[in-house]
Amino acid sequence: MSSPNVRILKQHLLSDNWYVLKKIDFELQRRDGSWQPQTREVYDRGNGATIGLYNRARRTVILTRQFRIPAFVNEHDGYLIEAAAGLLDNASPEERIRLEAEEETGYRVRSVRKIFEAFMSPGSVTERVHFFVGEYQPEDRVTDGGGLAEEGEDIEVLELPFAEALAMVDDGRIMDGKTIILLQYLKTLMPAAPQMILIAGADDEVQCCAARLLQAGHLPVTATWPTQGNSPVDTERYGQLLLSRCDAVLRLAGPSGQADRLVALAQDKGMRVYRELDEIIGQALS
Repeated sequence: MSSPNVRILKQHLLSDNWYVLKKIDFELQRRDGSWQPQTREVYDRGNGATIGLYNRARRTVILTRQFRIPAFVNEHDGYLIEAAAGLLDNASPEERIRLEAEEETGYRVRSVRKIFEAFMSPGSVTERVHFFVGEYQPEDRVTDGGGLAEEGEDIEVLELPFAEALAMVDDGRIMDGKTIILLQYLKTLMPAAPQMILIAGADDEVQCCAARLLQAGHLPVTATWPTQGNSPVDTERYGQLLLSRCDAVLRLAGPSGQADRLVALAQDKGMRVYRELDEIIGQALS
């Protein structure tokens, strides 16, 4: 890529023993229009991909622990807890991350979704990392994982409660940048705690929403108004009883007098009323 603000003057190959380390002499045009000569060392190890593996219903994540010599020589024991990741090596990002997830963790994930790309250390390293998330199920584990011994890998696979993984970021047990980014993103897919949610709306949509809430780890409650003999019960009292057992209400779109009454009762109690399913479970299930 070229830029009118940069002039590459000379490139010096310093090492290609593992990846490629170069010293680059260049001129950079400053904001005042002047040109300033600079020299930087640039390490090119290719681009990579990483994935946050999570399970909504169990509220768990899959991480790995392995030895990293750069961390070891910088006042750390070297054993970092990380999300599965790897260099692309001429594969597409999605193809590579599927292979790396299975190789490192043993899970053959059915569906993965790319969320963004990021430069992780742009002051000296060219690597652009492609970030993915993917929901795993227990039956998706096809091997023990652990990486490839011939590549020096000896990877421990960890299944952790999501809340514990977040706590490990806070107390320093997780210090890997890409993993911290992915765990923060997963907060949007897994709420702080499962909720018991009363679904209020037209009957034809209630069951579909109930299934999706259950899949996301919540407990859906549907309102079926009972009768006593041939007479309906006191609907307001029944509604109050339902709401006393729930954490929130999901009001589905569409006309429903009973749903409107439940919402009014919930608002009187100061309860949270959701208007869209995505407010609860995030965009990933949309």
